[in-house]
Amino acid sequence: MLSTNTESAIAPRLAQAIANPLFPMLDSQLRTGRHISADELEVHSLLQEYYPELEAFYQRYQVELVRAPEGFYYLRPRSTSEINTSILSELEMLVGKVLCYLYLSPDRLVNEGVFSLLDLQEEVLTLANETALLRMVNQRAGGSDLDRRKLQDKLKSAIRRLRRLGMVSSVGTQDKFRISEAVFRFAADVRTDEDPRALQLRMIRDGEAVDGHQDEDEALEGLHDEEHEADQAHDQDDQENMQ
Repeated sequence: MLSTNTESAIAPRLAQAIANPLFPMLDSQLRTGRHISADELEVHSLLQEYYPELEAFYQRYQVELVRAPEGFYYLRPRSTSEINTSILSELEMLVGKVLCYLYLSPDRLVNEGVFSLLDLQEEVLTLANETALLRMVNQRAGGSDLDRRKLQDKLKSAIRRLRRLGMVSSVGTQDKFRISEAVFRFAADVRTDEDPRALQLRMIRDGEAVDGHQDEDEALEGLHDEEHEADQAHDQDDQENMQ
């Protein structure tokens, strides 16, 4: 018969963290792949205060609670993880890397960190190969107006997903957003004295952002919600209609 007395099994500080009224929301967000940055003051403070205890707590689920150098937190699964995982598409990866490029740009300070969907679209088309972009939408894309409209829809879908992951936050209208430091999940690995923004730009232009290769750190985890599944189903229907 299993004992129900768990008092000795739970460290006092871990019990305090779990008993915090913010913990259920925080736990749910982390398990759906959300990155928690300093902008989310209350839950971020909870992670800061109880990081060692919560790090050990999530190890029981075969996931790592990561505290990034930029100050945000997220869960990274191991191969034996008991939390569902989800991989970003090539286009979503590219959008993430372009967002990181924009975060490093002087325009972020000029615009008080606020960008629009149009800003993003212009940067993506400027920095990446349009033919490769259109083929992410439809392998048979020939550059028609329909292909370009579909690309716009895909970019909107990518932003929606990255918003749910905590990479951007809405500002006023739906087409404006502020970029979070969590986009450094997409940053180039800077091991030289080269300017990080220049290195990020070269990586995008060389196609490293869209080659379909995603290592463990780039596989943004856990997003397995109904909204994302609905987006995928909608995209699949559109893809079939275009063929």
